[in-house]
Amino acid sequence: MKRVLITGAAGFLGSHLCDRFIKEGCYVIAMDNLITGRLENIEHLMGNANFHFVHHDVSNFVHVSGELDYILHFASPASPIDYLKIPIQTLKVGSLGTHNLLGLAKAKGARMLIASTSEVYGDPTVHPQPEDYWGNVNPIGPRGVYDEAKRFQEAITMAYHRYHNLETRIIRIFNTYGPRMRLNDGRVLPAFIGQALRGEDLTVFGDGSQTRSFCYVDDLVEGVYRLLLSDYVYPVNVGNPDEITISQFAEEIIELTGTTQKVIYKELPVNDPAQRQPDVDKAREILNWEPKVARSEGLEITFAYFKSLSEEELYKKDHNSFEQYIK
Repeated sequence: MKRVLITGAAGFLGSHLCDRFIKEGCYVIAMDNLITGRLENIEHLMGNANFHFVHHDVSNFVHVSGELDYILHFASPASPIDYLKIPIQTLKVGSLGTHNLLGLAKAKGARMLIASTSEVYGDPTVHPQPEDYWGNVNPIGPRGVYDEAKRFQEAITMAYHRYHNLETRIIRIFNTYGPRMRLNDGRVLPAFIGQALRGEDLTVFGDGSQTRSFCYVDDLVEGVYRLLLSDYVYPVNVGNPDEITISQFAEEIIELTGTTQKVIYKELPVNDPAQRQPDVDKAREILNWEPKVARSEGLEITFAYFKSLSEEELYKKDHNSFEQYIK
């Protein structure tokens, strides 16, 4: 039985990865400090004999007893409100946390996969974004705490691979959605659905011409699994190249939810990317992977999940308003 450590395991992506590796017959050690993760996301696994939860911040020294075959480092704030509210923790988990886990991987002889992000490309001047594009990032802007944490994370991971001959993998994740997203975390999809369910107008920042490409979580998890088991050590984009403007997406959400709200426009956040679309040719070639779930299908599943939430969840504000943090 393979033993797998998943950090950020109580988060949106981390919890789905726990499900996948349990399904694959692995013993999963799930680690999370719960600063943005939620125990509700993994409570269905708590009674499983092949699942063990550890409440710990990986920015501090990480100890795991016994052998480890794989480490998947998914611990990090990932929504704009989160990483703008807790910038120091975001930088620490990307730097100190990654360093600690690389050291653990080296000690255990484990293969380590890190969750990087399309944010390493910043506000791109190349479209769509291939892995050999170096990016256009403002290191001292408000988003720099997240962007640069991920860029450093990639650099130190490759350093451990080259210097220590450590088995490493790097996945660059583009916008992903699905059940277990937090409704009020500032990301565009849950923000739109939450506003629709509460009867509020949908807020678009900027003129709505900026684009995003949304990947359903099951497709993303499949890409992670295939990359982990591959022999490829350089970054690989995983996302859905089906691009849409934010204004068009708002209209899709209004149609999906059957609401009658209008779209309102507010000032664009600093350094907000104008375009975001993955070039997934490398994933197709190396992993024989491409997204399978159409946006219409994934949105139906995700909307059903959000509709099932309690009134308390629907109206709960995880943080203060997004506008407070975007200047």
